[in-house]
Amino acid sequence: MASFLYRLGRTAFRKRRWVLLLWVAVVAVVGFKGLTAAAPSDDSSSMPGIESQKAFDLIDQRFPGTAADGASARIVFVAPDGQKVTAADNRQAIEKTVTDAAAGSQVASAVDPFQAKAVSKDGSTAYATVTYKVTAKDISDGSKDELQQVLSDAKEAGLTVETGGSAMGAQTEAGGVGEAAGVLVAALVLLVTFGSMAAAGLPLLTAIIGVATSMLAITALSSAFGLSSSTGTLATMLGLAVGIDYAMFIVSRYREERGRGHAPQEAAGRATGTAGSAVVFAGLTVVVALAGLSIVGVPMLTKMGLAAAGAVLLSVIIALTLVPALLGFWPNAVLPRHLRRRNRTAGKSDEQHLATVTGAAGGIKESRWARFVLRRPLPVLLLSVIGLGALALPVADLQLGTSGDEAKPTSTTERRAYDALADGFGPGFNGPLTVVVDAQRAPDATGAVNTIAKKIASTDGVVSVSEPRFNQAGDTAIISATPSTSPTSEETKDLVHTIRSERSGLERATDATFQVTGTTAANIDVAQKMQSALIPYLAVVVGLAFLLLLVVFRSILVPVKAAVGFLLSVLASLGAVVAVFQWGWAAGLLGVEQTGPIMSMMPIFLVGIVFGLAMDYQVFLVSRMREAYVHGQSPGRAMVTGFGHSARVVVAAALIMMSVFSGFITAGESMIKMIGFGLAIAVLFDAFVVRMAFVPAVLALLGHRAWRLPRWLDRVLPRVDIEGEALTQSDTPATQPDQKPLETAGI
Repeated sequence: MASFLYRLGRTAFRKRRWVLLLWVAVVAVVGFKGLTAAAPSDDSSSMPGIESQKAFDLIDQRFPGTAADGASARIVFVAPDGQKVTAADNRQAIEKTVTDAAAGSQVASAVDPFQAKAVSKDGSTAYATVTYKVTAKDISDGSKDELQQVLSDAKEAGLTVETGGSAMGAQTEAGGVGEAAGVLVAALVLLVTFGSMAAAGLPLLTAIIGVATSMLAITALSSAFGLSSSTGTLATMLGLAVGIDYAMFIVSRYREERGRGHAPQEAAGRATGTAGSAVVFAGLTVVVALAGLSIVGVPMLTKMGLAAAGAVLLSVIIALTLVPALLGFWPNAVLPRHLRRRNRTAGKSDEQHLATVTGAAGGIKESRWARFVLRRPLPVLLLSVIGLGALALPVADLQLGTSGDEAKPTSTTERRAYDALADGFGPGFNGPLTVVVDAQRAPDATGAVNTIAKKIASTDGVVSVSEPRFNQAGDTAIISATPSTSPTSEETKDLVHTIRSERSGLERATDATFQVTGTTAANIDVAQKMQSALIPYLAVVVGLAFLLLLVVFRSILVPVKAAVGFLLSVLASLGAVVAVFQWGWAAGLLGVEQTGPIMSMMPIFLVGIVFGLAMDYQVFLVSRMREAYVHGQSPGRAMVTGFGHSARVVVAAALIMMSVFSGFITAGESMIKMIGFGLAIAVLFDAFVVRMAFVPAVLALLGHRAWRLPRWLDRVLPRVDIEGEALTQSDTPATQPDQKPLETAGI
């Protein structure tokens, strides 16, 4: 592996113009395809294997046209204090508002609340439903302005008017200003780490190229593979983070090789052969974790995982080819300016000066910490484990679900509409259960449906049940049941299970069956599906990554340690997510105005993505330790040496990832905000606690045992030479006949 990548790096450096032209051609072709491709489809809510999805499919089959894609808006009217919406003036204003709303250019219908009996018992609240002919994303700004003008007229009459529904919801974008700020912080970290504008700019440039190419490719393939508009969100997050990190590792190793006296082309080859090997295997672990999302069985999650895996794979290819090619154009610009200035004033050759500086200052602060851990491994290990364990305690209270308008800020009209409906009609009004009764086999379909409706109405926790609505054939009916509790409460979850448990008895009595669906039931089913898939997914991903790390490090205990450290960091980060988004600790600092259940997909996301990122740090940090051990150093000395060489770069990589992920916390979409926070805090725990304390402490305690491998397994496993041992054995002198002086080489 190291020899092949060494040759690849030298070739890319030497043939830099051809490599650059090739990448320009790739970006141009992908860009043309992406810009001319059809627009991405809407997000698919299909969730195979759950009852609520089966019920949705039955509705589509038995009630053609019922599940139309047209957007809808719910206008909520609240009378002034002491008044009722049924008062003559208020009623006249509401009826005029509904009539004017129905005249909208894209409106299909608007239902009068007094005719639809959509008035609360106390008469304080009423609502009207406006249905559109087009989907939410196709509603024009003119149509929205028309509705807003209609609502303004109603407000002038003294009514409080709020709107909910899909029609008026803002189309939120991930990242935005926060994402740009994250990139700026990443640039600052790179500048401080490398002390060179070129060294800081090169990883940013290649990462942006990788993300842009990935997003254009996703757009180009959206029609062929049914990719939605949100598929690229995860690809953007990870592509930007790992793209910067992978390029940074190559550049850092290139500077180190130059410091050892190697000429630019040789240094580029060695950097690609050593750090590039770590990039390959780190990237593979991320790809394995993301591709493993497909085993969950959720189409949207599968597409997001595969798209992000493609973005990571592209980042690896760019790091191995484009980065050494760009180093060929500017071989000296990435070096610290003060080193060249000092060397010229001292009269030494640049190679001599760089070698002296590198030998004298190879991670002094990092080595001091490593020596401290080496002297006191047990206390460091216990503190790290106890600290992460304490942070993981909130996981015991984890509640999965899907938040809706109730999680939005109170400054939004959707949230105020939600609260008004809950106050006027009860907390369960915002989450009705839809019961689909299939009476095809029943001798008396109407009687069977009425029997089931009465049984559901008598169930504890059900406030009301609507009149059954039959299809044209008269063999299927839809019933709406309103719970007494809010959509995200545990009581509502128990109610859904209770109603479903009554099915078997009613089937025997009526020869008819039913299924429970609706947004609330679907969210409950999705949460259960995610929870049941978590352990199998974790087993598959950890198992495959264990085999991969077994090959890389040729050790059994090192992969085991990596898996344990990952579990500590992911549980601690998930605990932090629960504390903030469910318990409300420091929620105001992140702009979280309403706590609630954790997004159903969050644990799966966190396990998959954080595992891949954790293995990044594992490979980059421990590979340098193994490299020193393979080259003859004692276990303790190898740990200190590897830590000193790579800790600063790993810390910089972690800060970059944290800044990129933190940028997504500013997103208006609660799902993106939660993912951004979860990933940022997970990187913090994994990089600064697990990799900087837990890992060196465990290696210090294990000593030689950490690197042992049974002989029979050693003979079976392939050798990938991630340490670059082949390059050391065939070491090329630093000065070759074809080498140029440092000031002019490669320019």
